[in-house]
Amino acid sequence: VVGICARTADGKTLVDINSGMMMLPASNMKLVSTGAALHALGSDWQFETSIGYDGTIEDGTLRGDLYIIGGGDPTLGSKDSIAVALEHTFAQWEAMIRVAGISRIDGRIIGDGRAFEGMAEEPTWLLEDAGTYYGTGTTGLMFYENMQSFSVSAGAHVGDAVNIKPYYPEAPWMEFRYNCSTGEEGTGDLLYMYATDLAPVAEIRGTFGVDRAAKRVDCANKFPEYTCAYYFYNYLKKKGVTCTGGPSDARSGVAPASSLTLLGSSFSPTLDRIVFETNHASNNLFAETLLRTLGKELRQSACYDSSYVALDAVLKELSVDINRGVKIQDGSGLSRQNYVSADFLCRFLDAMMDSPSYDSFLASLPSPGGNGTLQYNMKGQPLALRERIKVKSGSMNGVRCYTGYILPAGYTLPSAGGSLSSADGSLPEEIRSKTIVFSILTNNCTSPSWKVRPLLDKIMVTLASAN
Repeated sequence: VVGICARTADGKTLVDINSGMMMLPASNMKLVSTGAALHALGSDWQFETSIGYDGTIEDGTLRGDLYIIGGGDPTLGSKDSIAVALEHTFAQWEAMIRVAGISRIDGRIIGDGRAFEGMAEEPTWLLEDAGTYYGTGTTGLMFYENMQSFSVSAGAHVGDAVNIKPYYPEAPWMEFRYNCSTGEEGTGDLLYMYATDLAPVAEIRGTFGVDRAAKRVDCANKFPEYTCAYYFYNYLKKKGVTCTGGPSDARSGVAPASSLTLLGSSFSPTLDRIVFETNHASNNLFAETLLRTLGKELRQSACYDSSYVALDAVLKELSVDINRGVKIQDGSGLSRQNYVSADFLCRFLDAMMDSPSYDSFLASLPSPGGNGTLQYNMKGQPLALRERIKVKSGSMNGVRCYTGYILPAGYTLPSAGGSLSSADGSLPEEIRSKTIVFSILTNNCTSPSWKVRPLLDKIMVTLASAN
């Protein structure tokens, strides 16, 4: 099934094939969550993580609990290049504690993720996805993108046990079970972890091909709040700040958030940098966080139901008709209950051209052959042509999609930090009227992606050559 919509921003239709048909968008869904977040919150918006306490401070001793109060920062402890180094963040938190006169904690260090209430995972995600690195749920306090990394290597023979060992982050409270075996040559990595936040137990099942090289496998960590508290507890211990109660999380026995005394805050990278990474690396956790943050900021609740309402409000503010061509289930496209039309995606992209955050949104989209998820697209095409195409890819089993902009030929892209927009934030008419918005959605495709990609590349090249 194919749906294609391509038109100039001034309304001239170039291609219309099933453009109103609602289809699975996969990661093209991230266009909506990132664009809406930029428009509603602004490019310079930041996530805030605070340090607070309950109880009293007496002679250098906190007689109470220390709280790491999460604000939904998805980059905290992340290995991503945009993230603030964990050691630097911990040093900031330590300085806040020292300034308050605390050198000993007679209580616990609590990882507080109450900012995001409700389930961490969107309920319609597949069970096997919810245990993977790309299916980690979003929480109020995150750590290492809510992942658990394992070193994995095949056994010597088919049927032997797979060699698996967790290595980061440390999780001595977890019981890891391994119900997996070495598979036949050519079967690849078919390992999946199954876990919930109901108990500290996880099991990895499946097979790992005998011919596969040893690798790191990233799975989901269902206890990121506790993990963050555990690592900060160990950091403070090395710095001479003892804590009698050890690490904990906010599942039981915690003070109301409104009663805590705040010592200070640390901040994430700016939203435009997070959105750039979300769309270039197609980071599901970042995208889900942005959707839930809209709920938190606009509806005072980060549960998914409130986040959908908040997103609808932003789309209406952008004058995007939400009564046709769209059914949104999550922010990343991981759910197979998302349904959007190529026409809707083009209408959304067109509306974003009038947003004050359009420059940041456009910059967040990769070009074919560059860094990110499009590095293998359009090999052999001229650089000048590829740089004019700013597009988000989306793929899952049976699904391959591309949605984005094609800028006018001969136009020079602004340098880093530059702007396409005029001083008043509007897009110059000579650029806007010649810009093409397009969406190419394919569903139910049984051919492998490497066979489909060149055909879809050819469509984009043809559109760009005509602009």
